[in-house]
Amino acid sequence: MEIITSAKAMQQRALQLKKQGKSIGFAPTMGYLHEGHLKLVKQSLQHNDITVMSIFVNPLQFGPNEDFEAYPRDVERDKMLAENAGVNILYLPELSDMYPNELSFEINVTKRTDVLCGRSRPGHFNGVATVLIKLFNIILPTNVYFGMKDAQQVAVVDSLIKDFNFPIQLNPVDTEREEDGLARSSRNVYLSDEERNQAPHLYKGLQIASEAIKNGEVNPLNIIQMVEDYIKTNTNGKIDYIEILSFPELNPLNQINGKVIIALAVKFSKARLIDNIILDIHS
Repeated sequence: MEIITSAKAMQQRALQLKKQGKSIGFAPTMGYLHEGHLKLVKQSLQHNDITVMSIFVNPLQFGPNEDFEAYPRDVERDKMLAENAGVNILYLPELSDMYPNELSFEINVTKRTDVLCGRSRPGHFNGVATVLIKLFNIILPTNVYFGMKDAQQVAVVDSLIKDFNFPIQLNPVDTEREEDGLARSSRNVYLSDEERNQAPHLYKGLQIASEAIKNGEVNPLNIIQMVEDYIKTNTNGKIDYIEILSFPELNPLNQINGKVIIALAVKFSKARLIDNIILDIHS
């Protein structure tokens, strides 16, 4: 596995691969790798000649009271996992290389961001979009891979690629789950034993919603109430949101129809967990 730390060297390597007619698959990550990240790699290896993974904890997507400094990091472990998974090139930029100077431009994402996590994290997706524009221009991928656990991010990346005419194919990858259904996340390490036992109820709540919709319930408010009651009964977590929206447009719905996302975020003492399911319902 090749390790590249400079943007210039990475871009030159990508241009060299492009000249050779190689397709490049790209999995952007913030490190502390788990099975969900490795699933992105697995898909990329199936579709591309070369698979690139980046590890960069992007400060622009953290709010003033969020966990940038505390975000879990273990670069040596990540290198080993990436190599074992089959990553061809690991891009490990330093902060000073990604943002050598204060940016002259601000990216402002205006759609698909005022719902779900975006509502309580103003500026978060501006930071995500900024770093992705840089990474896409440095790595020049043919295909990019994002986990559906953060479905709002997938929706924003979908817009980013279309709006800026990036010649890139977006590949959403199904959420990787623990055996009990909990979505894998780098933040799961923050859960206490009791919270870890309660956390799978988030996905169970989503499954209850899915079942109700399949059985004919079309009123989003009824479904949301059902999920809220279930989570409050079975966990000590504080519900941040439960929403049902069209996908990927992320528009509110009066009636459940078409492709929809049921998404939630729940705060435990030291971790805020998100999860969702996508359904395609046609009345």
